[in-house]
Amino acid sequence: MSQAPRRLVLALVTGALSLSLFAPVGSVSAQPRVELPDFSELVERVGPAVVNIRVSEKVRGGVSVNGIPEEMLEQFRRFGLPVPNQRRGAPRGGDDDDGPTRKGVGSGFILSSDGYVMTNAHVVGTADEVIVTLTDKRELKAKIIGSDQRSDVAVVKIEATGLPVVKIGDSNKAKVGEWVMAIGSPFGLENTVTAGIISAKQRDTGDLLPLIQTDVAINPGNSGGPLVNLKGEVIGINSQIYSQSGGYMGISFSIPIDEAMRVADQLRSGGRVVRGFLGVLPDDLSKEVAESLKLPKAAGAVVRQVTEGSPADKGGVEGGDVITKVDGKPVEKAADLRRLIAAVKPGQKATLQVWRRGAFKDLVVTIGEDERSKRASNADPEAGDKTVNPAAMLGLRLGDLTEAQRKEAKVKAGVRVESASGAAAKAGLREGDIILSVDNVEVSTVKQFQAQVAKADKGKAPINLVVKRDDMVSFVLIKPSR
Repeated sequence: MSQAPRRLVLALVTGALSLSLFAPVGSVSAQPRVELPDFSELVERVGPAVVNIRVSEKVRGGVSVNGIPEEMLEQFRRFGLPVPNQRRGAPRGGDDDDGPTRKGVGSGFILSSDGYVMTNAHVVGTADEVIVTLTDKRELKAKIIGSDQRSDVAVVKIEATGLPVVKIGDSNKAKVGEWVMAIGSPFGLENTVTAGIISAKQRDTGDLLPLIQTDVAINPGNSGGPLVNLKGEVIGINSQIYSQSGGYMGISFSIPIDEAMRVADQLRSGGRVVRGFLGVLPDDLSKEVAESLKLPKAAGAVVRQVTEGSPADKGGVEGGDVITKVDGKPVEKAADLRRLIAAVKPGQKATLQVWRRGAFKDLVVTIGEDERSKRASNADPEAGDKTVNPAAMLGLRLGDLTEAQRKEAKVKAGVRVESASGAAAKAGLREGDIILSVDNVEVSTVKQFQAQVAKADKGKAPINLVVKRDDMVSFVLIKPSR
C-alpha cells in the first residue's frame, strides 16, 4: 500500500475514534444537571420565627439518678440516651423550695404574631418557668397554654406583638426522598441548621401519631423545632431520635404538622385535647387470617373485644369484625383505627365499614369521649367547667383504678395520679402515684376523694395523704392552692 492510501485509512480510523469518544460526552451534557439545594434563603426566611426555649423547675422528691432529676430521665429515654440505674425515692411532704432545680433546653416556632409558640410537651413538662429567646436576643417569660403528652405537642404564649411567623405546610403531601431542613438548639447551640431527606412516613413509634422519619441530624435541644420543606413550609415538629450509642445515628422522627395543628388548636381554645372513643380492642390483620376470611386484601383492624355498653357495643360492632374504613378513610392496621377514631369529635356519628361473615357491612356509631380526656378536664378549673373541683385545687388530675391496676399495684383501694402541678407537685406527687387515703379515710374512687377533700378545713392543717409509689408507702402533707 502506498503512503497516500495509508494516510487516508489512518485519517478515517482517527475520525471514527473521535466520533466514538466524543459522542457520549455530548449526549451526557444534553441531560439536565442536578444540583444540591441551597438552604440559605430558607434559613433567612424561616429562621427568625424559630425560638430557643429554656425551662426550670424545682425538684421535690421523686427519682434521683446520679443527681439527674426525675423529669430529665424522660429526655434520656426519648433520645435513646443510656439511663443509669435508678434509685427511686418516696414523695416527701411539705413545700421544699430550696431543693435542686431541673433545667432543660429545647426549641419551638412562632405560630402567630401575637406570641403563640408551638413546641414539644416533653420540653416544657411541668416547668415552673419557661423562657423563650427570640433571634433578636430578646428573652421573654412564657405561659404554658396547654400540653398534650399523648401527641407530645404543647403551646406556650409570650407577651409580644408583630412577631415573625412560620408558614404551615401539608405533611400529607410530603414525599419520601425529598429534601428537608431542621432549625433548633441542639445542646443549647441556638439557631443550628441541619438538612437531609425524608426517609419514611407513617412510622408507628408513637401512641397516636404516624411519625415522619428523616436522616436530618437531630439531638437533645432540637426537640420542638420545625422540620421545613424546600418551600419554606413547616411539615413537622422534631421530636425523637433512634440511638443505641447515646448520639445521633442517622434516624430522626418528627410529628406531622397536620396532626400537631389539630392538637394545638384544641389547646389554644380549651387548654386540653378531647379525643373520640369507640370501645374495642383492635389488632392487626395477618395475611393468613385475611385469606381465611376471604377478604379482598390483608388490610383492616380485627376486633378482638368489644367493651360492654361502649359506643361500639351500642352501634352493633361484634368481636371478629374487621373494620376496614372509618367515614370512608381506609384502615390498614389497628393503629390507623385508633387514630381515626381519636380524631372524631365525641357525640358525632361515624360510619364504620366492617367485613363480617364474607360481606361488607356499614355500621353507624355515635363516638364517645376518651376517658383520659374526661379525666384531664378535672385538672384545670378554668378550662370549661367553672365549678369548684377539690382535686384541681390541689393541682391533681386523678383517675379511678381498674381491677388490673389494683392487682398490679397490690392494693384494695386508691385512686391514681394522672398528673400533678401546683401544691401537689410541690409536695412531691407525680404521675403514677396511688393515693390510698385522705385524712385517714380510705378512698376507692375519685368521687370519694373529692368528697373527702371538700370536708377538709382548708384554713387549718394541711391535708394528709397516704401515697404508694412502687413498693413504698409514705405520708404527704399538702395544702390547697388559693
